[in-house]
Amino acid sequence: MYIGIDLGTSGVKVVLVDEAQRVLASETAKLEVSRPHEGWSEQNPEDWLAATLAAIDALAKAHPSEISQVTGIGLSGQQHGAVLLDGEGKVLRPCILWNDTRAEAECAVFEQRFPASRAVTGNIAMPGFTAPKLIWVAEHEKDVFAKTRLVLLPKAWLRFAMTGETIEDMSDASGTLWLDVGRRCWSEEALLATGLSLSHMPELREGSEAAGVLKPALAQRWGMRKAPIFAGGAGDNAGGAVGLGATKPGDAFLSLGTSGVVWVTTDSYRGGGRDAIHAFCHAVPGVWHQMGVTLSAAASLAWWSRVTGMKEAALLAELPEEPVGPSPVLFAPYLSGERTPHNDGAVRGGFALLSQDTTRAQMTQAVLEGVAFSFRDALEGLRASGSDVTEASVIGGGSRSAFWVKILASVLGISLHRLTHGETGGAFGAARLARLAVTGEDVEAVCLPPERADIVVPDVSLRQAYDTAYAGYRALYPGLAAVKTASSKKKEGIVH
Repeated sequence: MYIGIDLGTSGVKVVLVDEAQRVLASETAKLEVSRPHEGWSEQNPEDWLAATLAAIDALAKAHPSEISQVTGIGLSGQQHGAVLLDGEGKVLRPCILWNDTRAEAECAVFEQRFPASRAVTGNIAMPGFTAPKLIWVAEHEKDVFAKTRLVLLPKAWLRFAMTGETIEDMSDASGTLWLDVGRRCWSEEALLATGLSLSHMPELREGSEAAGVLKPALAQRWGMRKAPIFAGGAGDNAGGAVGLGATKPGDAFLSLGTSGVVWVTTDSYRGGGRDAIHAFCHAVPGVWHQMGVTLSAAASLAWWSRVTGMKEAALLAELPEEPVGPSPVLFAPYLSGERTPHNDGAVRGGFALLSQDTTRAQMTQAVLEGVAFSFRDALEGLRASGSDVTEASVIGGGSRSAFWVKILASVLGISLHRLTHGETGGAFGAARLARLAVTGEDVEAVCLPPERADIVVPDVSLRQAYDTAYAGYRALYPGLAAVKTASSKKKEGIVH
């Protein structure tokens, strides 16, 4: 038996998986986010531990026999967060989360101090990453920075709380801007640019390697026969990729969740940075990945649902069974800024080409198409960075809409595979990594792809029309960015 723990932003999900890779049970405990200032996003690490313990307590109560047989635990979770510990291992301040934007100015400082950063770390410096956060702390919370002896990512802190070990896996470490992604080791130059050294970093392991043992008191609390081994684990996207079996070079998937991801596994390090493409280590040895990210994918439809006061299913029911052409309306899904290709946290979205004749259904379709166009931005960025994608699995809540997937296939010009169980998630991938850490099996033998429900091919008759609509969509960003900039200057009193 194996446990997979996925430490998300809104909750901790724990799954119990047997030797046949069946999910026997799952529990989720909710988390809250603190936003003390505009653009800030924080959580108390102790809340992560409390939620995790509560979820496993519930599993142990409902499945005592199965829990007693657990031999491995895997972790996946939110990336980029900064947990600062003093010399005694105490948390010095709330964790600054991945979606915190306070360190925007510090990104330029980091790249100025470390000119080779994009080549070494594979990424543009963004405020969501960990390194700029520490430069911000050094400038604005000098006492905290002076006391900092160890910096851990969220799931690494959870491991520390449950095992006493300070270990991080390669995939999660890739999101710090401190990892030499090609060499799979910490970069002393990157750390120096942040005022840190190797002594501030946890030990590195591959995600499928053993990385600690559960504390005896917790094993006894849950009635486990033997304290389980922890695996190195994975960042949330890499954990999802392991759950999907996307571990071989060329494996690709689209995640149509709250945010959106276009992922491709690579056989070597291919530097990212261009068009805000990420280049990270995978959670299994010897492979890497590239990905493009759109910040508001299914979140855009959820927003439109709130605005209209209609449930998402009711909005989708107003659409035809098949897309017959692009909506006459355009939508830019920059509700929370955008990552790929713009790396612009300030820009905001909007509709364009509205008329007296515009219908709600046309606007709904425009929302779906705007998200599809943002995925195309990511796909074009991957291709420019050396990773072509000709087919991919599509997962996430949005993948349940056949209409949306058909739009995606035609906009992207690639075949998409919908899966029978398309929401395996990071927790299931973490459980697979736990098994690998315990048994030493080959990755290919354990990380099998899920069953495909159907394949959606591009509609050739729509391709040219969507190419034209995409060109219109691309023209939206400069105007929206200019409006936001002018608005910000006026707010600051620069423009009167």
